[in-house]
Amino acid sequence: MERRKVLRLFLVSSVAAMVAPKLAFGQKPFDQKLDFSSLDFGPDFKWGVATAAYQIEGAHNLDGKSASIWDTFSHEKGNIKTGENGDIACDFYHSYEKDLDLLKSLNMTVFRFSISWSRVLPNGVGLPNQKGLDFYHRVIDACLERGIEPWVTLYHWDLPQVLQDKGGWMNRESVAWFSEYAELVTKTYALKVKNWMVFNEPSAFTALGYLIGYHAPGLKGFKNYLPTVHHVCLCQAEGGRIIRRNVDDANIGTTFSCSHVDVLKSEKRDGKSAERWDVLLNRLFVEAALGLGYPIDSFPILKKMQKYIQPGDIANLKFDFDFIGVQNYTREVVKGMGIIPVMKGLEIKPVKRNVEEVTEMGWEVYPEGIYKIIKQFAAYEGVKKIIVTENGCAFPDDLVNGQVHDSKRIDYYQRYLKQVLRAKKEGVNIGGYFSWTLLDNFEWSEGYKPRFGLVYVDFKTQKRYLKDSALWFREFLADKK
Repeated sequence: MERRKVLRLFLVSSVAAMVAPKLAFGQKPFDQKLDFSSLDFGPDFKWGVATAAYQIEGAHNLDGKSASIWDTFSHEKGNIKTGENGDIACDFYHSYEKDLDLLKSLNMTVFRFSISWSRVLPNGVGLPNQKGLDFYHRVIDACLERGIEPWVTLYHWDLPQVLQDKGGWMNRESVAWFSEYAELVTKTYALKVKNWMVFNEPSAFTALGYLIGYHAPGLKGFKNYLPTVHHVCLCQAEGGRIIRRNVDDANIGTTFSCSHVDVLKSEKRDGKSAERWDVLLNRLFVEAALGLGYPIDSFPILKKMQKYIQPGDIANLKFDFDFIGVQNYTREVVKGMGIIPVMKGLEIKPVKRNVEEVTEMGWEVYPEGIYKIIKQFAAYEGVKKIIVTENGCAFPDDLVNGQVHDSKRIDYYQRYLKQVLRAKKEGVNIGGYFSWTLLDNFEWSEGYKPRFGLVYVDFKTQKRYLKDSALWFREFLADKK
């Protein structure tokens, strides 16, 4: 999920702050009367949570699992702000049943989770690990027993280290590696799982991991990034084709991290820079999947990708997805600065714009941003349906007498959901909303400090506590029962 460091790509000296209105935040009471309800979203609207294998599972070396790039990266000094790792995380590997009980208690009916590639294929390819496959059978069965729909993400950032040792996504062979992995997983769970997502946020793991080095595997430069983008785009479509072939009546999507991009002062001054940020954050991967090719005219450095494109590749980038997953947390504001290479523009941090409403990640709370980005993605002719596959926030949480009074998080969800409903009422085919996330977890390079969960996790004892935001969702969704 965490991807905003991509916006620091070409950070230079400080820029003049822009004065913004100061907004009251987090002051609404828990029992605030909303002017909408869960019923307004429709009887078939899906409500759930999203998670990721490395962030919650733990059991990093149990039952035949090999190391992923995040196991390696998090154990290298200096890569994680807090010096922590995901070895144990939330111990979901051993606690999945009680965690699914908590989810069920919130009146939610969807559990989105990812498969750990290195748990089911420790060598990346070749002989499967039956104990790893059995674990996900148990998780899926536990969902079904509780009336919860399992929505499976094939890849959420945890490439097996053995494949990274061979070049990872920069290697053209990654298309064959991923195809073998996708064949195994979809055939294994085809009778139990009908809802599938190929990738989680390809713009994030390619840029953060292979361009600026803030995430695993920690590589930098366009020489790493450009081949990675192309191979991931090929896999994005091929993964969809594999699911379609192996799973009867499959509902197939893929998810994109996306943010509405605004100019700091004017389109004339800052518009070209905003256009390039829009390509990097929003357009690159979805347009490839829709058969529109790469947006080279808007981002000229993509011309250098030509050296990695083989005959037939452009046609193979396209796949007809049943839905697109939109994942939004904030917006980005861009200032044009000609001295900055490639991007020719700089994202201006909220603190530099005197923004008062920010999360613990330093992201601006901007509810209308989710409305605007939904409308942007819905405008593509080939997008049939949108699912909000992630939305949420991190704020400092205090556990007092077994309770967490997180009024700011409740306020955030209420305001963002209102904007989702606004888009839906305007005719956008929006089929669901998944909170990020069920449990406080390992938040990638930020460690355990940012807490996004509806459930507070005491990482020393592994005890769980429902936050007020969880109780709010339980009440909000009670009419859906």
